[in-house]
Amino acid sequence: MNRRWIYGGAALAYLVSTGGALAGDLALKRVMLSSGGVAYVEYAAEVDGDAELPLDVPLDQVDDVLKSIVVFDSKGGVGSASLPGRQPLEQSFHDLPFDQQALNSPAALLNALQGAEIKVGGNRPLTGKLLRVVPETAANGNQQPVTRSRVTLLTAVGLQQFVLEEADSVSFTDPTLQAKVDKALTEIAANRAKDRRRLVLSAQGTGKREIRVAYVVGAPLWKASFRIVLPEDQKSTKAHLQGWAVLENMSGQDWRGVELTLLAGNPVSFRQAIYDAYYLDRPEVPVDVVGHILPGRDTSQVESVMVTARRQSAARPPLATPAPITVVTAEDIKAPPPPQLAASVNTAEATESATQVAFRIPVPVTVASGHSAMIPIIDRDIPVERLGLYQQSTLATHPLASLRLKNESPNGLPPGVVTLYERGAGATSYVGDAQLGSLPAGESRLISYAADEKTQISTTSSESDSVAKAVIAEGVLTLTRVSRQSVTYHIKAPSAEPRRILIEQDKEDGWRLVAPTGAAAEATPEAYRFPIDLAAGKTADLTVTLEQPNEETQRILEFDDDQIGAEAISQELSPRIRAAFAELARLRRAASARKAAEQRLDSQITALEADQGRIRENLGSADRDSDLHKRYMAKLAEQETSFEALQAAHVKSETEVEAADQAITEYLTKLSL
Repeated sequence: MNRRWIYGGAALAYLVSTGGALAGDLALKRVMLSSGGVAYVEYAAEVDGDAELPLDVPLDQVDDVLKSIVVFDSKGGVGSASLPGRQPLEQSFHDLPFDQQALNSPAALLNALQGAEIKVGGNRPLTGKLLRVVPETAANGNQQPVTRSRVTLLTAVGLQQFVLEEADSVSFTDPTLQAKVDKALTEIAANRAKDRRRLVLSAQGTGKREIRVAYVVGAPLWKASFRIVLPEDQKSTKAHLQGWAVLENMSGQDWRGVELTLLAGNPVSFRQAIYDAYYLDRPEVPVDVVGHILPGRDTSQVESVMVTARRQSAARPPLATPAPITVVTAEDIKAPPPPQLAASVNTAEATESATQVAFRIPVPVTVASGHSAMIPIIDRDIPVERLGLYQQSTLATHPLASLRLKNESPNGLPPGVVTLYERGAGATSYVGDAQLGSLPAGESRLISYAADEKTQISTTSSESDSVAKAVIAEGVLTLTRVSRQSVTYHIKAPSAEPRRILIEQDKEDGWRLVAPTGAAAEATPEAYRFPIDLAAGKTADLTVTLEQPNEETQRILEFDDDQIGAEAISQELSPRIRAAFAELARLRRAASARKAAEQRLDSQITALEADQGRIRENLGSADRDSDLHKRYMAKLAEQETSFEALQAAHVKSETEVEAADQAITEYLTKLSL
């Protein structure tokens, strides 16, 4: 069967009605609840020929409806849809000569329509144009003041007045104005349901046929909850799994015998305020006005002045124009065949696609608006393994009683809470609650539901840090240090029961497992798991070791003497590395000795220069022919000879210091270990 479908895209606009007959109400037939927080709802109606289908939509769902509505018509053509604006009442008054406040009282309406011609009926009939309505206070028979409305009209004979409350009738002589008032009152009455909008779908086709209308809106998440009943036999590898869906009908309408499907997945879903009107900011440019010529006064010469006036164009709000409906027509789209019903049970029929699992309830479902419901979706046996899971961060002294569940069904299981029961001697008892993550087909998951206080576990830990590798190249020392963490688990089984324990060791970024040797029995993104099997009353130890390498680089020329001496005797380094540092220490001592000798020469030269300065100062006060003067001169000659010797020794010392430093640099440059 060929099918044509209409997809309402960016918006549904006001369109001209096709004039078809109004069809029967759309009836809710199908609901699909998604764990993505949305619901697919589908309505159906029987029509004959052209038809109009009204659909009342809650205001807070209109955006979603405009985004996702789709219409299926087996024998029809492209139709249209109409929908009032977000503020229909406010928009209705845009074209009226009065606002909504004018309808609060007759006096307010008359004052809003100044200049309109009215006809007054009663003992004193009048016809004239409205001038003003003013309140006045008068005393009644009981001397109680009352407020009346005095109306002033401009009639053919002049101004005349009457009391509005005393008139038998007041009407507008202009039938167009009267119709506008009637329209305003009608709009107010129709707008009482402020939280709903009526969408009218127009379908064009021939013959009797079924039309389906569907869309996707926000809905409460449905939740999965499971029950697992463990057999009395501790060695049994099977348990009974029962799953229920807990859901709420918050749609505002009853679900009566609908086809219900529950979707477990993580679809992309978002909202967009598509029902709001948006305007683009447009640049404003001045209006070009032709320059005006203004002649000047007549004097001895002729002059003219040209004045060019420019004014900004008045800003006007852009007019809202209806956006056309986006329509896509596709041929040869076939309706999905109805799924087969379950043979004897009413649990859901599960099918899995690339991104989600669908649980179709095989019987019609009825849920009143505002009510919750529990619906069975799974009822079967499932493979299980009993074991203890030790997580030190959760419980330091005992493992957690746990189950390993394996999903051997062709479809995945949604996440949910699990309540566990265990059959015993003639009775079933509650043993705990657990949390089950999403369980794809063919995979296993652990769930923990109680503390195994019969099994005892303690731990001891140690840490160490050592140099695993040292490299010297181009004057740079590279050390690879290894930090090691070891945890030993001491496990003791119950005296009368065997145990299978999974020891869980947290993973840490940058750390690798080095013991126990070989691959871990299990590895999750967060932890390693090691199995230990213990007979009744037995004990066992398990040591888990993790290592983390850290690399350090240092320029050896920046080491001080103490640092070099420490490396020369460090037992963490190889003998060749230690010998290299010992030779470096010797070269550094030799260079230090040369520098110390140079510093001594510097001190001697400085002292000699100071003494020469003293003698030259004394020469200035001594008689040139005196013995003292001759003595000073002899001393200066002797010091000058010593100064020359010291200068020569200093030059030699500088050369030796440079040679010693160069020897260190060359040694480190050539050193490669």
